[in-house]
Amino acid sequence: MFDLGNLLLFLAAALVIAITPGPGIFYVAARSLAGGRRDGLASSFGTGLGGLAHVAAGAVGVSALMLASAQAFTLLKIAGAIYLVWLGIQTWRQAGEPLTAPDGAAAGTARAFRDGIVVEIFNPKTAAFFLAFLPQFVDPQAGSVALQFIVLGTISVALNTGADVVVAFAASHARDGLARYPVAIRRIRRAAGASIAALGLALAFARKPG
Repeated sequence: MFDLGNLLLFLAAALVIAITPGPGIFYVAARSLAGGRRDGLASSFGTGLGGLAHVAAGAVGVSALMLASAQAFTLLKIAGAIYLVWLGIQTWRQAGEPLTAPDGAAAGTARAFRDGIVVEIFNPKTAAFFLAFLPQFVDPQAGSVALQFIVLGTISVALNTGADVVVAFAASHARDGLARYPVAIRRIRRAAGASIAALGLALAFARKPG
């Protein structure tokens, strides 16, 4: 179903995005610092489930778009590549800014899980990201577009959740959490921003008619 080179590129890009400190990671860190490891893990799996909801919705929408018009699907991929460039630039520019986390009060495991689902499902940036990122690696000639989208989306969500789980364990052991390393965080975010922007440029200029 997937070209090996294309799949490896996707895995590398998805991993960079997953480990980039952002609002999702800081949300999990805040829950972990407030309620401990169990709350942090519950938040991680809650946001993961919310992400899968976006993947399912995106698969239906992208598949329908592909059936309606191959040209429209190509335009979506081009727009997505441009969005990735913009996202990379924004990540670089905001690298030194402190990220605000939601209310750090201990929520309880069940509530932390539910909150994670709700926060992710109603986050329009997550939907926009999946619609920009995943179609770049979907090949309409390699089989079902919806199935490819779901497979790639599930991998992406798994990587994001894995990174969140690591943060939950780390933050539950250290009250200062990631804030103890502001210089490292800034450098990681800048490197990630440059990588995301470069990926978007490469995809935009290498785009082939769909």
